[in-house]
Amino acid sequence: MAGWLAALERLARGRAKAGLTRELRPRAPGDPIVDLAGNDYLGLSAHPAVVEAAAGALSAYGLGATGSRLVRGSTAAHTALEDDLAGWLGAEQALVFSSGYLANLGAVRALAGRGGLIVSDAYNHASLIDGCKMSGAETVVAPHADPAAVAAILDAHPGRDAVVVTESVFSVDGDLAPLAALHQVTSARGALLLVDDAHALGLLGPSGAGGVTAAGLAGRPDVLVTATLSKSLGGAGGVVAGPAQFVRHLIDTSRTFIYDTALPPAVVAGVHAALHVARSADDRRALLASRAALTVSRLSAAGLAVTHPAAGVLSVPAPGPEAALAWAADCRDRGIAVGCFRPPSTPDGSSRLRLTLNAGVTDPDFSRALDVIVECAP
Repeated sequence: MAGWLAALERLARGRAKAGLTRELRPRAPGDPIVDLAGNDYLGLSAHPAVVEAAAGALSAYGLGATGSRLVRGSTAAHTALEDDLAGWLGAEQALVFSSGYLANLGAVRALAGRGGLIVSDAYNHASLIDGCKMSGAETVVAPHADPAAVAAILDAHPGRDAVVVTESVFSVDGDLAPLAALHQVTSARGALLLVDDAHALGLLGPSGAGGVTAAGLAGRPDVLVTATLSKSLGGAGGVVAGPAQFVRHLIDTSRTFIYDTALPPAVVAGVHAALHVARSADDRRALLASRAALTVSRLSAAGLAVTHPAAGVLSVPAPGPEAALAWAADCRDRGIAVGCFRPPSTPDGSSRLRLTLNAGVTDPDFSRALDVIVECAP
C-alpha cells in the first residue's frame, strides 16, 4: 500500500530537480507586499463600494448559496448580476458559474461533442484545453494567433461542426488575439468563435467591456464569450455570454453548472458593485496603460526582453525554471510579488516572470517594484 506514496515521492523529487516544485504562501490581512502577481487589475477587490455590497449580502443571505443554482442557489443577486453582465458584454443573455475555469469547461463542452471539431490556439489557458479534452470532439491545435493557419485547418475538415477557441488577451504573455481576423475566418466557414475574455474584461473596449467588444464582435450570434469575475472585478466566479438559446442549453445540460454549488450571494453582490465601478473607471484604465508603457521602457532600457502588453499582463523571459524561481524569490524578499511561470503553465516550455499591473498600487511602490525587478534579474 505504501508503494504508491513512494512513487509520488519519486515524482516530487523529479519535479524539484527540474525546478518545477510549487509552494503555497498564505498571506495575512494587510500584507504589505507590492502586488504585481495577482489579477486585481483595477484595484477593486477592496474598493469601499465592493466591500459594502458584499457585507450587505452576507448579512442578508448568510455565508453560502446553500445549493446548486437549480436547487436553492439562485438568488435575486445572481439574476441582477447576469442581466448587467449581458448588457455590458453586448450579449443577449449571460450565465454565472462559480469559477471562470468551470465556465470554460461548460462552454467548450456545450459547443462541441463527438463528431465535432475544435480548433484551439496553442497558447490557450488550461481551462480551455481541459474543456477540449473533456468534450470528446477532435481537437486540432493551431499555431498561436494565426488566422491563416486556422483557416487552413477548417478547410481541411469541410462539413464538420466546428468551434474555434481562443483567448482575447493571452494569460502568459499578455498579447492580443487577432479577433476580427479570426471571425472573418470562422464566419466565412460556418464555424463558431469562442473567446475567453478573462484578461481583457474591464481593461479593453468602451467602458471596459472587453476584447470582443473592442473588436466590434459583441452580440454576434456566432461569437460566444466567457470570462472570469476574479480579475478586473476583484471577486470570484465566471460567466458565459451569448444567444439566449445557448444559455438555455447550458442551464439544461452543463454539468459544471447543474452539479456545482452556486457562487455565494455575498461574492455576487461584491462583483456586481465592482462591475458598476469598472464601467466608469476610464481613469484606472488610463493609469494601467501608462504603467504598461513605463514598464516596457524601464525593463527594455535595462536590457531585459519584455512583451508589449495589450492590457495588464506582460512577461519577462528567464534563463530557465530555476532562474525564474530565484528571481521571483529575490523580488519577494525585497517586498515585491511577481508571478513565476514555468512549464506546464507556459505553452512554449520556457520560463518567465509574469507581471500583472494593479491600479491599486501607489506610484512610488510601482516605481520601486520596477527597480527591484531589474536589480534582481539573473
